[in-house]
Amino acid sequence: MKKYCKFHVFITICYFGLYLAVGISLLVMQPFGNPPDEYNRYLIPRYIAETGNLPNGYEEAVRIPGYGFSYAFQPILPYMLQGYAMRFAGLFTDSPTAMLYTARAVNLVLGLAMAWVVLLLSGKWFRDRRARWVFAFLATFLPQGIFLHTYVNTDSCCMLSIALMLYGLTLGLESGFSRTSSLIMSTGIILCALSYYNAYGYILSCILLFTAFHLTGSGRNIRFDVKNFMKKGVFISLIVLAGIAWWFIRSAILYEGDFLGLQTRNHCAALYSAPEYDPELCLTWKKQGYSLWDMLRKSDFINLSILSFIGIFGPMSIVTSVWVYRFYKTLFFLGTASCLFLGRRSRTSVPSAGKNRDGLRIFYHINMVFCMVMPLCLSLVYSYSTDFQPQGRYLLPALLPLCYYTVRGLEKLLRLLLRKCPEKTLQDACSCIALLCCLLITGMLLLTVYGYAFPYYAANPVALSAFLP
Repeated sequence: MKKYCKFHVFITICYFGLYLAVGISLLVMQPFGNPPDEYNRYLIPRYIAETGNLPNGYEEAVRIPGYGFSYAFQPILPYMLQGYAMRFAGLFTDSPTAMLYTARAVNLVLGLAMAWVVLLLSGKWFRDRRARWVFAFLATFLPQGIFLHTYVNTDSCCMLSIALMLYGLTLGLESGFSRTSSLIMSTGIILCALSYYNAYGYILSCILLFTAFHLTGSGRNIRFDVKNFMKKGVFISLIVLAGIAWWFIRSAILYEGDFLGLQTRNHCAALYSAPEYDPELCLTWKKQGYSLWDMLRKSDFINLSILSFIGIFGPMSIVTSVWVYRFYKTLFFLGTASCLFLGRRSRTSVPSAGKNRDGLRIFYHINMVFCMVMPLCLSLVYSYSTDFQPQGRYLLPALLPLCYYTVRGLEKLLRLLLRKCPEKTLQDACSCIALLCCLLITGMLLLTVYGYAFPYYAANPVALSAFLP
């Protein structure tokens, strides 16, 4: 036991140490404006830092040059955190570089919080300690995933919100939605609602699974526990509304009822965009009369989405080794295929206590699949009708469920292959393979960052003064 505890402490230190070492390296090394759209996103926290106020989406100071719209129409909680952190840092320095690093550091901290929640979640989703670590390493150290936490964006907060929602939901299904689990899930919902529309499928899933949990019995004897549903539902709803209502009320007031800000953003683009960037003149696949299938067949949507989900840094220009892509493609394919086609195991992350839990278990997995498919559908819509470049970061909200099914499938496959081995041999083999997986995941990340990204940055330096006032 003492030996295990020492190893657990050692690997935990390695886990967080690796995150901080790679994250800080990327945060400092990346030239400003090199990560995707960072220059345009940085306009908002810089405005908040300079004025202390939240911007109206129409304000010229936050509008994207040429395109005419701004990201201030959409939820900006991460930019608020970055802006006020920059405002505080401004009490001690007026260095533009320090301001940029402060904004990026907020996302690094959000990513660190996500890494911690992922570790907690792994303890609920997997009984085997080795599987927990493989899941945690896979979910935290995917190159594209850690890249998100090192520059100015809202995606980092979104990923933390997903981890919190899934952890709170898992605790809730286990405890009957205690105050603690409800508070954690509500916090995740608030962060998600105020950061990134692409992940709203998780909010819907939380609502559906919370409702399904209060269905008891089976067949014609299904009953709905109205009392607990209302009691706990009102508690969760009040917390969420207290956290998010102000933003959507503000948007409805500022933008004539458009509480999501999407239509107003399009109107702003039509008003202020340069002629060559007019959204009405953009020749999307849809406007050219092509079908969605034509786009998939004739463009690089599928390949580029997969590769950039695994890891393409910079403005979609810094690729890594082909072996990194092959490793992750193989790992995800083997894991998910094994999870889908190999025999069902008795162990499950969904609590089995109470009545009608088999139905809840099935519904739980339906929701997880939905949460994986929804970002893909939205990415397809963006590329087909709006001409957005396909990017893996649009698909990253699917990461945690994907890693869950991958590791669960690898567990099944390993036990099938070693089913005739003695128990001790099986346990030793599982330990060795789990350690190998963690080492390979670590190696792929280090190769991507220090073997490909850093040499690119060193060979293509950009002076901050060229971008920052």
